[in-house]
Amino acid sequence: MVNILSKSNTERRAIAEAFLSVSKLETIEAILNKKVPKGDVFEMSKAAGLLAVKKTSDVIPDCHPLPVEYTKISHTVNGTQIIIHVEVATIYKTGVEVEAMYGASVVAMTMYDMLKPIDKDITIEKVKLLEKEGGKSDFRKDTGKGLKSAVLIVSDSIYNKKKEDVGGQIILSTLNKNNLDNTSYEIIPDNPKILTSKVKELSSKIDLLIISGGTGLTKTDKTPETIKSLIDVEIPGIMEVARNYGQNRTPYAMFSRGFAGTIGETLVLVIPGSTNGAKETMDALFPYVLHGFKMLKHKK
Repeated sequence: MVNILSKSNTERRAIAEAFLSVSKLETIEAILNKKVPKGDVFEMSKAAGLLAVKKTSDVIPDCHPLPVEYTKISHTVNGTQIIIHVEVATIYKTGVEVEAMYGASVVAMTMYDMLKPIDKDITIEKVKLLEKEGGKSDFRKDTGKGLKSAVLIVSDSIYNKKKEDVGGQIILSTLNKNNLDNTSYEIIPDNPKILTSKVKELSSKIDLLIISGGTGLTKTDKTPETIKSLIDVEIPGIMEVARNYGQNRTPYAMFSRGFAGTIGETLVLVIPGSTNGAKETMDALFPYVLHGFKMLKHKK
């Protein structure tokens, strides 16, 4: 199965459709009047469809088991054709398109099985996905196109070339994927005065400033305190999302001192310096955090 560990839970929905055609109106009348020998076709096929939606991952090898929060199955009669709609919803890391399509398929096949004793010319014409929503693809409109960014890595060991900056490369890669124009990437030591100077210099030129490192618990880890003295508005919800995301992966995320706020119209993100901490924070926040620029740039 595809690795979905880095994805975030979002509300996801899908609607699938299937068409079943019978050969005579008498079959439709038998269904509507509940005269089919095998029982109530609509109710039985709905029950089968509900079971199918829940069991999709048991029969489709690459489908992930997921919590099904909602399923709606409906039948619409149009002459000798029955249109089947299956809607599925969840809050999870991956979509429910296959669940909806498999459910629609099983509804149609159950109807076929129940009707074949009275009609030998039934066809299932097509099964298709009508709609899907949820996941990162729905947030592609939150893009960094037209925005400038800068990255500051705060670390004595990386500055002194004792350690490679893997986390910084992950940050740059994420910015590139989200179409930001990164204008500066610098490595500086754990020094509040140098950090203050760099932040003041960069914040007037860019839209997004990411500062990675100096968020630990040692005496030299002063990045959050330094940035808090410079910002105009704190945005606590941003790092609440990042910490919650990290907490689902490691209990040590409780020690994160990530911080977010604005200096003028520049969004400043203070994120962990560890490779995993930087990666998980970027995964948690992008592209969603880019929506903030619509508010920052909005003119009343």
